[in-house]
Amino acid sequence: MYLVAYDGSLLSNTALSRASALAKQTGSEILAVAVVPRDAEYAVEMGWVPTKKDFDRDAVVSELHRTAVKIAPEASFRTVSVSRLPVPGEIVAELKRVAHEENADTVFVGSENAGRVVVPLASVGGSVASDDTYDVHIVRHAPPAVKKRFPKSDFYLP
Repeated sequence: MYLVAYDGSLLSNTALSRASALAKQTGSEILAVAVVPRDAEYAVEMGWVPTKKDFDRDAVVSELHRTAVKIAPEASFRTVSVSRLPVPGEIVAELKRVAHEENADTVFVGSENAGRVVVPLASVGGSVASDDTYDVHIVRHAPPAVKKRFPKSDFYLP
């Protein structure tokens, strides 16, 4: 089973697309996991909503689900909720928990920072990659030709 850390960003869309392509060859299942805090400020930082007053967690989850299914129709989708102001490592801990719970063989992560010698505190990719119970596929670059946006959405689709 392939687990994809999914947040609707260009790199996570590319990671989901690559997981989907590999799953078609291997017959593996895919689970896209979105960790969505109950926090308007975080949603603005992620680019999910333009302002704090626009935050509607259910709408964010629906849009993430819609874009994930558009990229990988065969994928299952799960959201995990964390505290209003997630502490460093809380999102990573949830991704790792789900990866262990689902017995993931490979975790796909889109991260510009993962795999560097110095891993920033905020790097989900580097922290998820530190677990040796599953393989990790890190997507650090998306092909320039795939930077298309959905109509009526700020989410990218490879």
